[in-house]
Amino acid sequence: MVLRNPYVRAILERAPGLSLSGWYLGAGCLFQTVWNLLSEREPAAGIKDYDLVYFDDSDLSWEAEDRAIRRCAAAFDDLGVEVEVRNQARVHLWYEDRFGVACPPYQSTEAAIDTFPATVCCLGIRRLDGAELSVYAPYGFGDLFGLVLRPNTVLAPRHVYEAKARRWSSTWPRAVVLPWPEASEETVQEAAVHGNKQPGQV
Repeated sequence: MVLRNPYVRAILERAPGLSLSGWYLGAGCLFQTVWNLLSEREPAAGIKDYDLVYFDDSDLSWEAEDRAIRRCAAAFDDLGVEVEVRNQARVHLWYEDRFGVACPPYQSTEAAIDTFPATVCCLGIRRLDGAELSVYAPYGFGDLFGLVLRPNTVLAPRHVYEAKARRWSSTWPRAVVLPWPEASEETVQEAAVHGNKQPGQV
């Protein structure tokens, strides 16, 4: 289904040549493509950007990440869509300033995907060396095909989930928005520190 989005298909075709370690195309562009098709919309309708994430802890400087961003910008310039490239090994350096909670350093791209703010956007897909597509979906596909927005409280704070849920549900009105669970901030922060998922998560 996601390959029916021409931008997803093009990024997957070009990304293997960009020397990004542990890369995935993931998050919103994947579930939103599927939701578009389930809603009988054009595959790329309403998709704000395309997240290309990778993991390189050999150089955590902004300059190194910026070089990767510029390399990717040149590779995708003709597509006419925003491809947001981020080194997940650096997220802990800026996450607290932006979102108000501390982020322990990730050990892999997959570990980062595990913490995206809704379970439906915890998705990654890639193609390595001409092989079959590889999909990473730590919470499965139930919410994806059920059009369910379920909070993932492992790391992202409540206001981040709720802001995204409002935006996404306005674009995909069939979505079922599940509320943030009633839990103390201490419980949420403890889960973030220890990498534990909250009870009741899929």
